Amino acid sequence: MSVTLDDVQQAAARLQGNVERTACLHSTTLSQLTGCEVYIKFENHQFTASFKERGALNHLLSLSPEERARGVIAMSAGNHAQAVAYHATRLGIHATIVMPRHTPNLKVRNTRNFGAEVHLEGNGVDEAGAYARRLAEERHLVFVHPYDDERIIAGQGTIAPEMLEEVPDLDCLVIPIGGGGLISGNAVAAKALKPDIEIIGVQTCRFPAMQQALANETIHCGLASLAEGIAVKQPGALTREIVRELVSDIVLVDEPEIERAILMLLEIEKSVAEGAGAAGLAALLTDPARYRGRKVGLVLCGGNIDMLALSSVIQRGLVRTGRIVRVRVGISDVPGSLAELTRLLAEQRANVIQIAHQRTFTDLSLRATEVEATLETLGSDHTREVIAALRAEGYDPVLPANEVHPDERWATDPEGH
Repeated sequence: MSVTLDDVQQAAARLQGNVERTACLHSTTLSQLTGCEVYIKFENHQFTASFKERGALNHLLSLSPEERARGVIAMSAGNHAQAVAYHATRLGIHATIVMPRHTPNLKVRNTRNFGAEVHLEGNGVDEAGAYARRLAEERHLVFVHPYDDERIIAGQGTIAPEMLEEVPDLDCLVIPIGGGGLISGNAVAAKALKPDIEIIGVQTCRFPAMQQALANETIHCGLASLAEGIAVKQPGALTREIVRELVSDIVLVDEPEIERAILMLLEIEKSVAEGAGAAGLAALLTDPARYRGRKVGLVLCGGNIDMLALSSVIQRGLVRTGRIVRVRVGISDVPGSLAELTRLLAEQRANVIQIAHQRTFTDLSLRATEVEATLETLGSDHTREVIAALRAEGYDPVLPANEVHPDERWATDPEGH
């Protein structure tokens, strides 16, 4: 095999004191919700908020003086970029980073702030990579691949030994897959230390490239995913063979499950996860029966999510769990009717976020007007109580587009852990 436990252990020795040994904590609430014992490795607590620092720094520390003098170049959707930029600057190495044009602004800004020369090229990591390789040849720069490199793989693999030292009896690790560097390194280390541990990979339904490649299928991917960190169309050659040998299965998660997992990590663990970082939890939520009764290790691999995207995830999540709803009711078009409606909503402890009424686009009588109220409630049960109270007072409320989420199993407890 191209990478061994010895390579991982050597990487760990290089990294000691230079990257965070992040916490690996048990989540009581997530364990109760999923039916398994959930342990989370908080790699979003690295300085650049992702696990990528481990591989990037291991590679940079392995360079010769001549290679350091030439400078390095990398292509990345964001986290590898920030890791290379940050540690290259620390070591006095000039870093050039090529990022896809649609990389979230937060990641582009951070990469520049860490001192790198940033180029925005291509519609994805693959196109950015082709440009980076041309630039590397022109400028004689050292190319630092984000995943298909032995030193990168070994550096990423330092996570699993830390987890097994904290929780020796883990039954399985659930690890996101983009190009495969993270899962490859950790599969090598975990299987060497605990041969019976199961390694499960997670990809998005829109970017199942590794799964398709292992099945010898033509790779077909979507245009975009909230989990852009694992939105890779071409998995690595080195990583593919390691995954083929050591990973028992690759499961797929869709965008709503990723959004739900981000919101749950924020509310329950008080921790910000990007889409790729939440993919492992999304897998548990999608198929809890598979993990029931087992000790499961999740790698929260990154926390670099754009604030506008996070805001949308929060708002959509509140709608899906029935904590924000829209209600339409018809009221008499006379003074005091609107005040009476809002008084009733207040009595039911429904907080009015927004309210509007109109007389034109409706089939109601000319003596009536339609009111649409956006309400904050305590959840689906409370929403039903509000609707029942409105009906008891003679109103005929309508919830547009069935906005109370039908699956309430994953309603979260903001005070839980």
